[in-house]
Amino acid sequence: MEDHFKHCAALVRESDRDRYLATLFAPADKRDALFALYAFDTEIARVRDLAREPMPGEIRLQWWQEVVSGERAREAAANPVALALLDTQTRYDLTGDALANVIEARRFDIYNRPFSDIDDFQSYATKTAGAIFELAVRILANGNVPTIPGLATEAGLAQTIADVPARLPRHAARRQLYVPLEILRQYQAEPDDIFAMRATPEVRAALAALRLRARRHLAHVGAATVPQNIQPAFLSLAPLWQWLREMERADYDPFRPPQTALWRRQWRIWRAAKSFRRIGG
Repeated sequence: MEDHFKHCAALVRESDRDRYLATLFAPADKRDALFALYAFDTEIARVRDLAREPMPGEIRLQWWQEVVSGERAREAAANPVALALLDTQTRYDLTGDALANVIEARRFDIYNRPFSDIDDFQSYATKTAGAIFELAVRILANGNVPTIPGLATEAGLAQTIADVPARLPRHAARRQLYVPLEILRQYQAEPDDIFAMRATPEVRAALAALRLRARRHLAHVGAATVPQNIQPAFLSLAPLWQWLREMERADYDPFRPPQTALWRRQWRIWRAAKSFRRIGG
């Protein structure tokens, strides 16, 4: 593995251990490309963490837009993630438009505007996490996309919904809201309670409704007939079912998400690699 791909693997290992572990079940000749894709996703997903004001965030995202469109070849050569991504684009025919759409959707993250309804949330999940799942499938399928309608979308929705409780304390601290207003209204929950980290019964009910949606999407993924060669793209979902169930406990504090030991996550990924349906519970 070349140095820029090694950098990507190390970045994914540090920032998203479940994806890293899942990628180890992919064929050896596909892992560097998957690490490049996931490292790219990590870079654009953490723009808000690195640039706390919208303008620097816009500049970072615009730089990535120009990289994937081929306008920053010289600068990209000095950035190991960008260099690995461009190599992967060429090797697996990942279009610049597909990657640019992911970046564009991530602009939501650098502002504090909420999702007005569940349709807005689903559109965001499909264009971000869903698109990354689809691109991972393309890599594993040597540039082809097998016809499994909605699989990447279901996976993206499950992952994005699960990210809401996982990152709720961080988002609340900076007054970001990823729970759609439609769901808050349905359960008479107030955004200000989330920002103040008050675990009211209404907030709990809204979050429980989201978790139920996540489990449904996971069940759909697990029930799908997925060719073995593309299954590694989805194995990072394997720890989510039990983790979501842990939030149903009476002592669950929404602003202190449960932590699952690394060995347990690794074990669940290994089990799903042996029996893919375990992703759905």
